[in-house]
Amino acid sequence: MAWIEKQRNILDFALSSLVRRWGKNLALVMVYTVIVFVLASILFMTHSIKREASLILRGSPEIVVQRILAGRHDLTPGRYIEKLAKIPGVREVKGRLWGYYYEPSTGANYTMIVTDEHRENVGTIAIGAGVARSSDVREGDMIPFRSSDGSYVSFEVTGVLTPESELVASDVIEVSERDFRSLFAMPEGYFTDLTLKVRNRKEVVVVADKIRRLLPDTRPILRDEILRTYDAIFDWRSGLLIVVFTGAILAFSIFSWDKATSLSFEEKKEMGVLKAVGWETSEVIAMKSWEGIVVSLTSFLLGVILAYMHVFFGSSILFMPVLKGWSVLYPHFKLVPYVDPYQLAALFFLTVVPYTAATIIPSWRAAIIDPDSVMRL
Repeated sequence: MAWIEKQRNILDFALSSLVRRWGKNLALVMVYTVIVFVLASILFMTHSIKREASLILRGSPEIVVQRILAGRHDLTPGRYIEKLAKIPGVREVKGRLWGYYYEPSTGANYTMIVTDEHRENVGTIAIGAGVARSSDVREGDMIPFRSSDGSYVSFEVTGVLTPESELVASDVIEVSERDFRSLFAMPEGYFTDLTLKVRNRKEVVVVADKIRRLLPDTRPILRDEILRTYDAIFDWRSGLLIVVFTGAILAFSIFSWDKATSLSFEEKKEMGVLKAVGWETSEVIAMKSWEGIVVSLTSFLLGVILAYMHVFFGSSILFMPVLKGWSVLYPHFKLVPYVDPYQLAALFFLTVVPYTAATIIPSWRAAIIDPDSVMRL
């Protein structure tokens, strides 16, 4: 109890010392908070987007098979479906129809796709929220599209996809199979690619190897490979953001190091007075350490709270365009609040611990000086 009471008195004195130099300490806290805010925002955004992507792709097929011709993606013959269905371990094989349509009036690329729900609805389409915004259309309107032979075909909008799906369906247009083949002049019996579902997920790699040997002109793409690609893309873009702010981080490091390692005359005199009235060296060091802890913890908590509000309530308006990339049809969505404790701990040790540790050595050097020599200055 005596030790706790002593530490409480030391902390009270450290707080009063910080208040006496409130101007310098406030400037330090503000700069410190901005750096933590930037780093925490990037970490929160990157991890949340990657988590959203993994949740969305969780229900996707285990394998996508594309036919390759001259190193490029080509149409896949429908006869490949029967061959792939005979591979042991394959549960289901389906042909997919999808493609890109460039709209000159908006400068956007739409993703036109045939879904099971819309396969038979000839003459109608369902559009994503991004398409509705860019084209300024709503349910019941007509949208013209230029087919491969140069003629225009109009489709009635029968629905706008729900906002919950906007992360992946902002630029999507669902169309019937007959309209899709007519619009792009795609012959019957051919598909954009094929999807496979495997009975045992542990056999996905084995099935992919069998596909390569059975159909040498195809390329199987595993769902795990797509997830790793997304992870690599967002890691690279978050790294780019961190590099952009490297100058600010280095400037803060120099500023905080100078603040922590070079005690002012007032601080040295204050420590001399404390030694003269009976404070021990360990108590003086503890007092300066408490000052560093208070400054760094306050900045860390403020930075993390502001970053959390910025990312999950402010839609990351400052940094999101860099992570999403360039696009005419930006999806409007809110990330589900999720914080990785490991990343938060890493950020804590990268920002709080170095500054707090940097206050100990100069405080020890000043604390061991004879108080008389300090008082004479």
